Amino acid sequence: MANVLEILNLSKKYPGGVQALNALTLEVAEGSIYGLLGPNGSGKTTTLGIVLDVLRADQGSFNWFGLPLSKETKRRIGAILETPNFYPYLSATQNLKIIANIKNTGHQEIEPVLRTVGLLQRRNSAYKEFSLGMKQRLALAAALLGNPQVLVLDEPTNGLDPQGIAEVREIIKQVAGQGKTIILASHLLDEVQKVCTHMAVLQAGKLKIAGRVDAILAHQDQVIIRAENLAAALALLPQLPQVSNFRQDNNSLVLTLANNFTSTDLNQAFFQQGIILSELTVRKKSLEAQFLDIITNTTTNQ
Repeated sequence: MANVLEILNLSKKYPGGVQALNALTLEVAEGSIYGLLGPNGSGKTTTLGIVLDVLRADQGSFNWFGLPLSKETKRRIGAILETPNFYPYLSATQNLKIIANIKNTGHQEIEPVLRTVGLLQRRNSAYKEFSLGMKQRLALAAALLGNPQVLVLDEPTNGLDPQGIAEVREIIKQVAGQGKTIILASHLLDEVQKVCTHMAVLQAGKLKIAGRVDAILAHQDQVIIRAENLAAALALLPQLPQVSNFRQDNNSLVLTLANNFTSTDLNQAFFQQGIILSELTVRKKSLEAQFLDIITNTTTNQ
């Protein structure tokens, strides 16, 4: 699968010596929902600002669709990087007409994008009457004008109530289901876990880990297995790339999965070697514990 975005050794230092990014390298595959995860100040917004040509990097490079950023590639990207500016006394439709004119996009796209974000019934309501969640959905509609291939969102649920968060989350999944690639920044592991297919974790401008969400989170879990021939299972473990470490606990084996592997991969590996597991239990850590483990782990994986 082709990459829509490739970042190579991107570095950025702000005045005062703050190293916002430190040799960041990432690849975002077409069709993925890619989350940039990290605490505030980790470099997420700086990364998005650079690849959207809002900020300049000190070092490194990036390309979109295998090409340098240009007017043509920008047309293939829709983005919400900062709080969008809408005219408070104009309706949703009137505001989107202005944005469509700026994007050189036909007004016939306005009703479909309003339908996508669930605002078609409020198309004639003034922006000042909208709730915070509705305002965020209108911003998503604006980003979708022009039918971009990629949607870039910076903290799309920040400040929303639970209902607003759920609404935006469903819209993101719906848009991704249309074949678009989504890149979003968030400081919430729960949000990334529920929405994203892939993620990269940043800490103080450095990449901590990157890969499929299920595989990265599975790496933080403990897997407990049992087999009739426990000795054979124990002898096989050092040969399995799916396992990073293990120990025996009475009649069980307690494992930690290697990056980018899941318990399904582990079960299949044993089966291929003729060992049938009588028990395979995943003991999950809390999301908070997983996040803390990820950002304190120095291992980087692409």
